Amino acid sequence: MLPGLRFIKSDSSEEIKRVRQSDDRSKYWMRWGPYLSERQWVREDYSGDGDAWTFFPHEHARSRTYRWGEDGLAGISDNHQRLCFSVALWNGKDPILKERLFGLTNHEGNHGEDVKELYYYLESTPTHSYMKYLYKYPQAEFPYDHLVSESSHRSRTEPEYELLDTGVFNEDKYFDVFVEYAKDGQDVDDILVKITAHNRGPQDAPLTIVPQFWFRNTWSWCPEGEVQVPSLKKTSATTIEAKHHSLGDRWIHFEKGVKGAASSGAPELIFTNNESNNKKLFQSTNKSEFVKDGFHEYIVNGNKDAINQRDHTGTKAAGVYRFEKVPAGGQVELRVRLNRKPPAQGRAEDGLSVKDVDHIFQQRMQENDEFYHSLTLLHLEKDLRRIQRQALAGLLWSKQWYHFDQRTWRKGDPVPPAPPPERHDLRNKEWRHLYTEDILSMPDKWEYPFFAAWDMAFHCIPLSIVDPTFAKKQLDLLTREWYMHPSGQIPAYEWNFSDVNPPVHAWATLHVFKTEDRLYGRQDFLFLERVFQKLLLNFTWWVNRKDKEGNNVFEGGFLGLDNIGLFNRSEPLPNGASLRQADGTSWMAFFSLTMLHIALELAKRNPVYEDIASKFLEHFFHISDAMTYHGSSGEEKSLWDSVDNFFYDSISWPGGHTQRLKTRSLVGIIPLFSNLSLDPEYLELFPGFTRRLEWLLNYREKHRPARVFKKEDIKESGSVLLALVDQTMLRAVLKRVLDENEFLSPFGVRSLSKFHKDQPLVMWMDNQEFRVDYLQAESNSGMFGGNSNWRGPIWLPTNYLLVNSLKRFHYFYGSEYKVECPTGSGIMKNLEEVAWEIEIRLARLVEHTADGRRPANGGNDKADKDPFFKDLVLFYEYFDAETGKGLGASHQTGWTGLLAMIIQQVGDKCGQAHALDSSFLRHTAK
Repeated sequence: MLPGLRFIKSDSSEEIKRVRQSDDRSKYWMRWGPYLSERQWVREDYSGDGDAWTFFPHEHARSRTYRWGEDGLAGISDNHQRLCFSVALWNGKDPILKERLFGLTNHEGNHGEDVKELYYYLESTPTHSYMKYLYKYPQAEFPYDHLVSESSHRSRTEPEYELLDTGVFNEDKYFDVFVEYAKDGQDVDDILVKITAHNRGPQDAPLTIVPQFWFRNTWSWCPEGEVQVPSLKKTSATTIEAKHHSLGDRWIHFEKGVKGAASSGAPELIFTNNESNNKKLFQSTNKSEFVKDGFHEYIVNGNKDAINQRDHTGTKAAGVYRFEKVPAGGQVELRVRLNRKPPAQGRAEDGLSVKDVDHIFQQRMQENDEFYHSLTLLHLEKDLRRIQRQALAGLLWSKQWYHFDQRTWRKGDPVPPAPPPERHDLRNKEWRHLYTEDILSMPDKWEYPFFAAWDMAFHCIPLSIVDPTFAKKQLDLLTREWYMHPSGQIPAYEWNFSDVNPPVHAWATLHVFKTEDRLYGRQDFLFLERVFQKLLLNFTWWVNRKDKEGNNVFEGGFLGLDNIGLFNRSEPLPNGASLRQADGTSWMAFFSLTMLHIALELAKRNPVYEDIASKFLEHFFHISDAMTYHGSSGEEKSLWDSVDNFFYDSISWPGGHTQRLKTRSLVGIIPLFSNLSLDPEYLELFPGFTRRLEWLLNYREKHRPARVFKKEDIKESGSVLLALVDQTMLRAVLKRVLDENEFLSPFGVRSLSKFHKDQPLVMWMDNQEFRVDYLQAESNSGMFGGNSNWRGPIWLPTNYLLVNSLKRFHYFYGSEYKVECPTGSGIMKNLEEVAWEIEIRLARLVEHTADGRRPANGGNDKADKDPFFKDLVLFYEYFDAETGKGLGASHQTGWTGLLAMIIQQVGDKCGQAHALDSSFLRHTAK
């Protein structure tokens, strides 16, 4: 049983039944979901120089049609993004109709791209049968220009200027706008929407709410008449008919009796087309009389000619609800329904019964609660359960329909204008085969609205709790032939598919396989084998492409660690030098052991895989030797420094000389990730593999080329530990890792040792200074766009990998093997207890402290103490190592969602002897 998780019966809740129906395709519950991007315009780059931020800025987004997807506020779409829905808002003062989230571009932010809005994912079931989203909308004019101006004047060493800093939320003069979705329990295509706006301020305030539907523009990119143009048409005062050649006919029903709405008591239905306003943007002729920004022009500027009032039809439609006064401290709400039932067949005259809709919402909300109660440990304190649930909701909300055709993007569409010729040699030219049109898990749908292979591996770990089928599909997709390069490389991310990410795909695949088995009682060997076969190609790519000297020492960009070292490791080093990477080599050892483990799992059903397991065993031994290799001249070329007792990268100079780069960073901790315990019962199943293992161990002990596997690695019981480090090396590395003056922060393990705060590493090459300083928070460098910084902050993915590796070491060494934790404290703990210590510190990032603070909020009083803020959690990209303040992308639930797993594991451990509450969690790790 996976720690912290309950075994879930296949019929334990209505939502579990829906998940099962979706899995066996008897009902397509996943057809509709939160698949809209939150920033599409950054992907619409047809520039000649790759400057996407200038080519398609936010100012164009409301007026210019997208090619590769759609975006919106709290939006949903079908799984091919044909018909979209989102909410638009206007407070009567803004210069822009609020249709999408605003943020700074890479050029504008003092730490790169940065969303400047307050929004929260609160609830979602796996099938999206119930979802809830919160957007906080100021009643004063939104400070677009002020945010840009102030941010542009701030240096990299200053904090980011956030929306709360502007004062627009002073005196609570804002609306809490909740957007909820529910699906009818029997009909996958019956979608209900409820929008509730609470006036948190002391005075009545106006608000216009605009539920809007539109078709993604698929017709403008083809010769006229080649693609059928869908339509939205008014059929009654509250009903719109939607016709699409592949989606079929649907009807949109708006609530007509909303108190406080327009004098008619019903919304005003308005229409335009999802076509670019070329006249406004490019001073050229519009293809349509009515264009994409028609609603903005009509509602904000009062331009009645901007909408189709003649025949009330178009490819974009909305219902406008104008509330002249939302009472101070009061609320207004409205409902919308999308289904296949025309009004005459509906349950009320207008196709929408408020009583019926509210009843369905109550049912779905109850089922949502039942589903999460079946997953979580009920002795978890309420705040921790809330954190966990919001983490999982954020993961489910972060799905996005992702479409990209590399050939078309480079070549251009059949209709003009053609892209500039410089694009022919622009990025990703060697990925001509890549074609995607899938629902993918995004790192952050505003800041990173494109898939990232490294990120996705970590998304799938907590996703496997709530929807293992979706998690498995994500891992499978990246190895399919329309993603994976013919050479075997897995695409990194849209900005540069050829960049190199750490090979964690196999580990995530095995982790998801094991979680589904332990949680749901299913062993999906077909999934495991299918992905394993493709990962064989990926492993071969690594061996052939990233072992430059053929000595099992690997190099590469390893974007996952970005600017943690002296150099940009995605680019060649000066003077013909090459980098011998301790982390790159360790990642490959980790890859080898994981592939070995998967091969043995598969060998239980097919003996052919036993030989493949032996192949990866030899790969692991070769890499282990290379990590501690000594040159024939006596010069130590090992990546292990026996004086500092730590692993370091080294530079290999032309002529054979090597030089260690003594940066105390995650680079030296990653070797701990590579360990695998083989029990005697396991070895008895595979006699051929066991004989090969015994021969290799005996051969290595005779020849002693490097670190020999010692007696301590083989128990009397016959259990064998495969690891890059022995007990002595492990103890030495952990002495630094658990030192609060080096790696151990109050909130987890730092990416860079605090040692470098007073002793930075400086090196000169080719008349250029390269330097590493300890930076507890944001980067002071423009490297990697300026919004990537691992020089000090807490980072969830590597912390999670470290915690899991310590638990594997504990499984082999047992409770007798103890280390001092924290270093210098005199307290001895076994490795499971050390892992628990780190998990508790990580949980502290977002849980309430004794004085009601969440460290991730950075000491902001409103975020911590205000009754309408204090229960809301943001899952940041990384965290200040000394204060715990959240940094980087604010909705990076993708990998920071790992907190959902960590909270479960901490709760399970605490629950053995204590009812877990905040005070216990706060004091246990001291």
